[in-house]
Formats: sequence, structure tokens, C-alpha cells
Amino acid sequence: MNRAPAVAADWSAPAGVHAFTTLRHGAGMSQAPFDHFNLGNKYAADGDDPAVVTRNRAQLAALAGLPSAPHWLKQVHGTDVVRVDVPADPAAPEPVADALVTSEPGVVLAILTADCLPVVFAAKDGREIAAAHAGWPGLSKGMLEATLAAMRTPATEVIAWIGPAAGPQRYEVGENVFDAFVTQDAGAAAAFAPTRPGHWLADLPTLARRRLVAQGLAADDIHGGDLCTISEPDRFFSHRRDGRSGRIATLAWMQP
Repeated sequence: MNRAPAVAADWSAPAGVHAFTTLRHGAGMSQAPFDHFNLGNKYAADGDDPAVVTRNRAQLAALAGLPSAPHWLKQVHGTDVVRVDVPADPAAPEPVADALVTSEPGVVLAILTADCLPVVFAAKDGREIAAAHAGWPGLSKGMLEATLAAMRTPATEVIAWIGPAAGPQRYEVGENVFDAFVTQDAGAAAAFAPTRPGHWLADLPTLARRRLVAQGLAADDIHGGDLCTISEPDRFFSHRRDGRSGRIATLAWMQP
């Protein structure tokens, strides 16, 4: 049973597929501003103590009853996807990528966020899963499309869950973000609400949904997207809100 402080994915996943996003409190040993259950920032110059992050990750594995050590990534807001077929080796270097795919039961996928979208995918037959990190740069460059392309399951047979991220009532962006989406897809303008000259509130979950539907997912097969990291400081880390911030983790696996 998962006893880690977490939000369970609320979606129509097949039996044996598990996914959740951790909370910032309820476990962990990190000190402010990374208090307490920080699972990332092992490599950032202004980040948490790497030894503490390692202990937090070990506590996560124990509390959640994970079947194996999670596969972690060095995320760079890109579009690279890594397929993993065996459980992670904690001593091995973490690959530079922003998404993971597996068809192997017991292999655990992990994505770190603090406002960016964590998106989990599952084949409707329960034989494949994926997890992607998609902030606005990765989302606009095709991170979700790249993840679906790396799956062996056709997009029409995939469901998705969008975890906690910067919400449309709090995430203000400038012209660079607006242009990154609207120059590709004029209809994406509907996901931006103007605030002041040259600025908009961006609805990242809606932008993600639009791109997933374009790839073949049914609208009813896309879940989540209703939890805002910026608005809930007691539950989630937020880089936009706090500047220096820890990271929550979204994990997914298929029961062995």
C-alpha cells in the first residue's frame, strides 16, 4: 500500500497500473526552502544537499512500496525519450532526457516538477506506460508527441493523466510563450487569457489536451489537469512562486 504523502492519479487506468504525485510535506528531511520532501535538485548549484535528497528518495521507495528503484532523469526541457526495460541501478548515471517509456512490469518511471506538467500515459490494455516532463518549452517543442511516438501502443489506445502543475489562474507568461504556441497553432490562442500588455495567463493543461487530441487520444481519455502547484504552497513546490524550490515527483509503474 502507498503510504507516501501523495496525490493519486484520478484516471481510468487498467488494473495493475499505478501513478501518483508526491506532496512537499508529510515525509522527508530537507530544510527550507526545500522543506521537507524534496526529491530533486541533486545537481543544481543552489539546490538541496544531495545526500538529503538521496535519503528522501529512499524514504519514498519505502513508503510507497515500490517494486524497484525509480528511473530518474536529468531533465533539460527537451524532447528526448528513454525506453527502460530493467529496474534502475541507483549507482548508474541518470540519463539526460525528459520522458521515460517501459513495457516491463515492475519498472518504475519518475518525473520531477515544480510547476511544469507531469503527464503519465498508459496503454488501455495495461501493457505499456510512459511519463513525461513538459514545461512550456518542452510542450511547445513536442515533448508529448515525442513520448507517444516512442510508445509501441497506438495513440488511439492510450490514456493520459496530467498531474499538478502551474494553473491557468496563476501562471502569467509573456509574448515568447504565447508566440511559441500560437505561431504553430492559431487555435492555441484560446488557452491564453490577456492580463496586461504583452502578458497572458496560460492554461498549460488545456494546451496539453489540445496537442494530445491532435495525436489521436480521445478527449475523454485525458484526465487530471485541475491541481495548481502555485496556488497550494502547503502541498506543492512551485518555482514560479518561490524562486528556489524543491521538486515533487510523479511516479508510474505496472504491477509485477
